[in-house]
Amino acid sequence: MTSRLPDFDPSQATDQQKAVLQSILSGPRGNLNGPFLGWIHSPELADHAQRLGAFCRYKTGLPLRLSELAILVTAARWRSQAEWFIHYPIALDAGVPASVADAIQVNARPAFDHPDDALIHDFAVELYETQRISDTTYHAAIARFGHPVVINLVGLLGYYALVAMTLNAFGMRANDQTSLPFAE
Repeated sequence: MTSRLPDFDPSQATDQQKAVLQSILSGPRGNLNGPFLGWIHSPELADHAQRLGAFCRYKTGLPLRLSELAILVTAARWRSQAEWFIHYPIALDAGVPASVADAIQVNARPAFDHPDDALIHDFAVELYETQRISDTTYHAAIARFGHPVVINLVGLLGYYALVAMTLNAFGMRANDQTSLPFAE
């Protein structure tokens, strides 16, 4: 699964590593696909990051479609092979149209059927491109979703940027990944 990190042998895992693995496998994800077998070499980081990730993926207050849309924007901006590979089918299953996902993959602005989708996309792209959110975008997001959800959206974008950086820095690929969605 990785090209830069040593293979992880669960039979050689420390007690702390075993506890983290059990927490991931018994949680809402139920698998180790993604950055987890990279992070496990630093079990304390793995523990904190996987708990933050479970919150960011499942408890932000956003519908799954919008969370996955934001994750796709992140994966495309970071050109994260594994993150896109893992989340593209999840996003489609959650209701993101393939035409929207495909436009995001090439950093084009999609034609949106739902104003919420456009708002999430524009918020994420603006934050990644300018490292800020304009008053117009901010007020639109707060009016639609409220402060807690917008704060959680920023957390989701930051978490998935961490995931993308981990996957990219260590040359990690998803389980069963044989193709690359972005040119290397």
